[in-house]
Amino acid sequence: MTTPDPIPPLFSAEALRLARRTPWKVANELRRLALLPIARLYFALVGVSWSQGLKLYGLPIIQKYHPSTLILGSNAELRSIQRSNSLAPNHAVVLTTRRANAVLQIGSDFGMTGGVICAEDRIIIGNRVTIGANCSITDTDFHPLDPLERRHNPLAGKTSPVNIEDDVFIGMECLILKGVTIGAGSVIGAGSVVTRDIPPNVIAAGNPAQVIRSLA
Repeated sequence: MTTPDPIPPLFSAEALRLARRTPWKVANELRRLALLPIARLYFALVGVSWSQGLKLYGLPIIQKYHPSTLILGSNAELRSIQRSNSLAPNHAVVLTTRRANAVLQIGSDFGMTGGVICAEDRIIIGNRVTIGANCSITDTDFHPLDPLERRHNPLAGKTSPVNIEDDVFIGMECLILKGVTIGAGSVIGAGSVVTRDIPPNVIAAGNPAQVIRSLA
């Protein structure tokens, strides 16, 4: 396993060389800095605390039910515009709590490109979790399966908490459904649909996702 090169000091010769080689990254950082005042105001208006080291590439969409709990840990990085990532998110990052007592809690060093996290009951995400482009994570079915119940109470879908533990990597275009725990250090392959618990330190993929091999 190789160690990534250290980030060169700002305005150093190496930093200038990197800027010439990847000018889109320079543009992304300039847009991020220009957005800061608006982003801070937006977070204050929707009732979400601004966490230390938060980086926003485009504004996320935050739908916070009052009162509910929505917490972003330190050093989170949310990429909501197509230019911010080579995989070009389909839409902005969406963070939602749908009920008064819902909890959406995200740990430190979190990264996400586009996609949705929707909590009607409880979604807990640990530290150093990376979520690839255009994933969806939800703890609810949204609508009942029974057609008669759906007619009379269309929003009464079943809910069950989701728990994503530390150091999990979720590949792009994945769907994580209600009642699932993904164990620490595991990797979910791109395009997977996770419908049941995944143990720690494994690679899992498919629809429904199954363990392919151990990482231990």
